[in-house]
Amino acid sequence: MNVRITLVAAARSSSLLAERFDDDRSLDQAGWYEVQLAAHALVPLNAAELRYCSPTVRSRATAQALGFAPMAQPDLRDCDMGRWRGSTLAEVTAREPGAVDVWLADPCSAPHGGESLLSFIGRIGGWLDTRPAYDGGSVVAVAEPAVVRAALVYALQAPPTSYWNVDVRPLSTVVLSGGSGYWNLCLQTAA
Repeated sequence: MNVRITLVAAARSSSLLAERFDDDRSLDQAGWYEVQLAAHALVPLNAAELRYCSPTVRSRATAQALGFAPMAQPDLRDCDMGRWRGSTLAEVTAREPGAVDVWLADPCSAPHGGESLLSFIGRIGGWLDTRPAYDGGSVVAVAEPAVVRAALVYALQAPPTSYWNVDVRPLSTVVLSGGSGYWNLCLQTAA
């Protein structure tokens, strides 16, 4: 039994350099504009039998702007960054450069007191593996770019450190097909 899951990265809520860990702001003006530009390509995903989103404000706003009427899924939340929540990477690096180095090098570490990268990837993988699997079924989920990266690492059974090598831009999509424990990355052709 195969299910097809399309993951959509939420639209932007701030410029890349202003992004904060566990940021829960709504879409900024650029994000709303990008949703309008991408809508023609993404609205057809509304035909999915199941529509989900991360519980973040920007993921819900992106999904609603696309007409998905999603169910919020707590397991699709971003990585818990503990005491780094609300800070930019530059701010944390200035305060705790050694802790940032450990966090980037060791996927089992959680120097911020939150969730390790390995736990985060496992949580997202657990969500993927528990989606209803029925032949031809389709799911769409709007989530934070970090969640999409974690899903790719899990689905491809890549080393956790490869998470840092995946670039997920706002409103990009990734399609995975398969079921619990086996996933395939589906690259789509332009129609």
